[in-house]
Amino acid sequence: MKYVVTRNPGAVRATRDFDSLFNSLWNDWGLPTTKAPSVDIWEDDTSYVLEAELPGYSEKDVDVHVDKHVLKISSLCEAEKEVKEEKVSPNYLIRERSCTSFERSFALPEGVDEEKIEGTFKNGVLTISIPKIPAKQPKKIDVKIK
Repeated sequence: MKYVVTRNPGAVRATRDFDSLFNSLWNDWGLPTTKAPSVDIWEDDTSYVLEAELPGYSEKDVDVHVDKHVLKISSLCEAEKEVKEEKVSPNYLIRERSCTSFERSFALPEGVDEEKIEGTFKNGVLTISIPKIPAKQPKKIDVKIK
């Protein structure tokens, strides 16, 4: 495994060396890295929908809650928990995969029903549906003129 080499023919050598320097610094110093999941947020007439990519996470690893009109998605990676408990890090020859803890917060807009927020987790994608409160229509009063 000592002679395994990764190749990226499209990258400029200086950029690759620069990236390699910083990657090795962070890995060697043992500083934690944080990666926020990529999200898409869209709306229709009845709700807002947030979709977050969480590859490598399971449903039990992800915590979603609403507090004071803020939706928070967070996770503490199981791999990090195990390393902290063992206090021994393996001697990696190549380490490109990572599982990191994260936390993302989103301020909810006015007019949403926080009690009816629902979420699903399928194939590494967390989908949260945030229903809108139906707008009250003005009451129509028939006036009869005599």
